[in-house]
Amino acid sequence: MGHFTLTRREMLHWGVGAAMGSALSWSGLWAGQPTAKRIPIGLQLYSVREDCQKDLPKVLEAVAKMGYEGVEFAGYYGRPAKELRKLLDQNGLRCCGTHTGLNTLEGDALAGTIEFNQTLGNPYLIVPWMPHEKLASVEACKKTAQLFNELAEKVKEKGMYVGYHAHGGDFQKVGDQTAWDVFFSFCSPQVVMQMDVGNCLGGGGDPYASLEKFPGRSKTIHLKEHGGPAGACIGEGQVDWKRVFQLCETVGGTEWYIVEQESYGQRTPLQTVQRCLENLKKMGK
Repeated sequence: MGHFTLTRREMLHWGVGAAMGSALSWSGLWAGQPTAKRIPIGLQLYSVREDCQKDLPKVLEAVAKMGYEGVEFAGYYGRPAKELRKLLDQNGLRCCGTHTGLNTLEGDALAGTIEFNQTLGNPYLIVPWMPHEKLASVEACKKTAQLFNELAEKVKEKGMYVGYHAHGGDFQKVGDQTAWDVFFSFCSPQVVMQMDVGNCLGGGGDPYASLEKFPGRSKTIHLKEHGGPAGACIGEGQVDWKRVFQLCETVGGTEWYIVEQESYGQRTPLQTVQRCLENLKKMGK
């Protein structure tokens, strides 16, 4: 893992998890069923950003009590990495990713970004958005993928990954394929394909086909509903979640399910993300 270190508690966690995973795999084989691993559930804190701005420690405590196992950051609310790590540890949470601008991964900024995320215990450096021109043509997709491949190679020795998060516009056609598929066809397997199911469907894409087309690439995935009533939580809209889970747990290589909610209806953001988790648990997650 290079300089990427784990705490004793994390080593114990992963050790126990590996043992359980092995046992489950063997039981699946004996039962003649395809093996499917249990994937932990995290929350993208952008879902509750206004609450985080007011009182981040209180939000992390609430999220942990709901049953979330990790959080993905989209901004740090003016707090240094050591303070954030302490808050995570106090609540038994892990960092399952950070949404970090492409500019923080380039040039001299990369070393500081690596150090910050090492302190958080986070291996997933996910670019949340790029300007349209970065994926506007086959040649642009190829050039952008080359950059991501180079960055991924630079952080590999630290046990880290670079990735890109889906937005609706990424599913516009470039020739006869979506920009998303063209981009990832040029990316190395080291670049994380962070599908956002709701964003993909909203942009006219096919998340199921992409998950299947790029096996092992979806180390983290955003669970977001599409359709349904205003403020629909996961499981209350049009997404075929059974199919999503089956793909993630067999071919996707998924290490984290990450809930992201951007509409709330009559509920507060915290009530909404709690309902999302409750619905996931009803679905056996």
